[in-house]
Amino acid sequence: MGRPLFYEIVEKPATSCIIGICSAIWFYIQKRNFGYSHVGLSYENAIEGHHWRIITSAFSHISVIHLVFNMSALWSLGVVEQLGHVGLGVAYYLHHTLVLVVLSGALVLGMYHLLIQRLKIEYFRRVMAVGYSCVVFGWMTILSVKQPSSKLDLFGFLSLPISLAPFESLIFTSIIVPQASFLGHLSGIVVGYAIGWGLIHGMNNYWAISMLGWIVLVFVVSLKRSGAYDFDFLEIESVTDPSLPSVRFLGSGRTLQMSSLAVEGFEIV
Repeated sequence: MGRPLFYEIVEKPATSCIIGICSAIWFYIQKRNFGYSHVGLSYENAIEGHHWRIITSAFSHISVIHLVFNMSALWSLGVVEQLGHVGLGVAYYLHHTLVLVVLSGALVLGMYHLLIQRLKIEYFRRVMAVGYSCVVFGWMTILSVKQPSSKLDLFGFLSLPISLAPFESLIFTSIIVPQASFLGHLSGIVVGYAIGWGLIHGMNNYWAISMLGWIVLVFVVSLKRSGAYDFDFLEIESVTDPSLPSVRFLGSGRTLQMSSLAVEGFEIV
């Protein structure tokens, strides 16, 4: 007989919270009858300024099967929180979850950009990505580097050697679920290896809190600027404010207006 679930939850607090958040968001999506177009990330809506979708797409699931599969894998990967004695642990898990969410989303967009602009494959312009799979594949990869002898348990009856799990799962999901995002899963693996091999390192509480602050700021500002949600307390000044100094180029009739952001050398992307 296994241990009571309560003790498992106590030993995996961050994993349990993320599963709770993803489940609550799935329930909210079902209640509001939202679809991929409401929360998904695509190249087209990203270049239109919907940067907030990098976050919403990661934590949203439309299908309950998708949710159950991802959360089952994530629950097994929560063993990372119990490995503080080998340099992992709860803090490591939280710090690098932030990195995985942001960098895997950015990498997916980068891959879409290359495929669209260089190879002229327009299909990827409007493909919508949704789900926590990028992060799940990232943690599979990190664990395969840090603890290659571990096992990944899925649904309580399927056990995979963690050293092979990232690529086994990548191939399995691509065959069984044709709609699964191959590039999304691959981006999680790439970022996972970068973290596992120490190419991305130095994360501590200071950098994690700073990164979280920037994520919240970009999330709110992009929601406001894209018109997806109106924050009454947040006003973004137009860059054509007549009170700002301007420089006119003789002969061309063009006017360059200098904003306070440009003067201070600060840029929001």
